[in-house]
Amino acid sequence: MIPVRLLGEAGLGTQNHQRDMYRPAFDRHPEFTIVEDEAAPVVSVAVALDRRAAVIEREIRAGRHVLADKPLAATAAECEHLARLADEHGVVVVPAHHQRLGGALRSAKAAIRAGRVGLPWNVQCDFIVAGGDPAPGGELLNLGLYPIDIVCDLLGLAVTRVSATGGPLDTLQLDHEHGVTSTIVCGRVPAVHGTAASGLLLHRYRISGSHGVLVIDATRPALHIQTTTATKAAWTGPGTVDRLLDVLAAGVRTGRAELGPRDAARAQRIVEAAQQSINESRGVVLDAVR
Repeated sequence: MIPVRLLGEAGLGTQNHQRDMYRPAFDRHPEFTIVEDEAAPVVSVAVALDRRAAVIEREIRAGRHVLADKPLAATAAECEHLARLADEHGVVVVPAHHQRLGGALRSAKAAIRAGRVGLPWNVQCDFIVAGGDPAPGGELLNLGLYPIDIVCDLLGLAVTRVSATGGPLDTLQLDHEHGVTSTIVCGRVPAVHGTAASGLLLHRYRISGSHGVLVIDATRPALHIQTTTATKAAWTGPGTVDRLLDVLAAGVRTGRAELGPRDAARAQRIVEAAQQSINESRGVVLDAVR
């Protein structure tokens, strides 16, 4: 068993992902055991965002592996600093970009890489949450990180330009290498009957390629249970947070994780460019963000 210490219970606004997501997932995971020992080799960090980078840096320098609530840090520069430190100290830092680990998305990535749609030229994405408490400062950093990370992971192509518009929902137009484009609509709408508070109302992708189109509903596979008061989904396989802990456990064992701080830095840089685009009403050119 891998001992893990839980540190902090803060998120963005009223979120408490440590209590609601990570602790239950660690409790049921076959490779982890939660301990209070400060010398535990793994720490799950969910402290306030303004302290997060400093706390993670401290744990890295102590030689501990880290699971970090998202966003990993307040800025892309801080994320890049943590990535360099993790390399220097030989530890894994896994940011909680767990949505990319859903079964439908992993299958889609394999299909794209196998050429099932030919050469992709466009991705369209809707990532919309219903109800719950709005995040301080807007949803771009809170929710936008997920679909940005997923689109970049699906395509494996650097982002060179970002154009965005704000509003009740944020719309991002990303230009990737080789003339590929993607459009992401993300944000939070009021509560919708049948969707749990802060639950995903829409999480879908349409990947168009030279030889086909791949349409993904990332909320599948699930059973939809209807009662007299609500409709809810019951997952038929491991949830994305459980898969996140699989990634962490494999990283602890091997010293390498499939998801790391450079993924967080990439997504954060794109979020920052999108916010700049919204503020200045213009597209923002980036050095190729891989």
